Amino acid sequence: MSNQPQAPTERAEADTVACSVSDGIAWVKFNRPEKRNAMNPKLNRQMLRVIEELEFRSDVGVLVLSGEGAAWSAGMDLKEYFRENEARGLDAIRQAQRECYGLWRRLRWYQKPTIAMVNGWCFGGGYTPLFGCDLAFAAEEAQFGLSEVNWGIIPGGGATKIARELLSFRRAMYHALMGENIDGRTAAEWGLVNEAVPLAQLQARVEQVARALLAKNPVALKATKDAIRRVGEMTYDNAEDYLVRAQEAANFHDNEGRKEGMKQFIDDKTYKPGLAAYDKSKRTEGKR
Repeated sequence: MSNQPQAPTERAEADTVACSVSDGIAWVKFNRPEKRNAMNPKLNRQMLRVIEELEFRSDVGVLVLSGEGAAWSAGMDLKEYFRENEARGLDAIRQAQRECYGLWRRLRWYQKPTIAMVNGWCFGGGYTPLFGCDLAFAAEEAQFGLSEVNWGIIPGGGATKIARELLSFRRAMYHALMGENIDGRTAAEWGLVNEAVPLAQLQARVEQVARALLAKNPVALKATKDAIRRVGEMTYDNAEDYLVRAQEAANFHDNEGRKEGMKQFIDDKTYKPGLAAYDKSKRTEGKR
């Protein structure tokens, strides 16, 4: 009998992503814990299938993206995504890039609110899905890093742009040049995530936020998500015009929801917009 250690069995493509749906929340996980959830071509393809299947399901109102085991994602799988694709030539490299970039572009413009629940290691290419999610919460114990400079490359795949988008110039420069890790508390202080809490409290906090989102008008949520991303690259006048048209479009698609919210505030006096959302389970008098 051989005493040689057995190589771990490679996961089937369908097993690289875990997913469950409960009470309106889709809990989606990178599922390669033995590789610290490093993203390989199989995982990227399966993740796209999963989020596409969930996007228009009537029983899903919020998507939470997390990692199985001790990591969120250690970034791109260096062996499979880089070395093996490079050995196959330029076409293989570009195919893998298209699958990966298309996936996270899809997440950025997702139909429903998305929350990154960063439970552990988040490195390099892991910043791309982090930015793809609308909100982000991290464990205080989580570790974030742009370590690419330590092995002789730049933070590619969008990571450099994301660092500059979310951080101040000085912090982005320090983070990318030094290759040092920061913990979840520092990530929250710097603006990489909204908030950091102890790991034991992370899922409960994310679920609390998800349930608050589920109570709000889904048409307004989608329009607001898109607006926040779009106006960042616009002049003030262009943003003003875009937002007027976006509001008109949202009203057209869900005018009854807008009327109901105004009715509950102005006529019924049953809620205050500054304190809570209107009760979207009710409908205007004309629709009852």
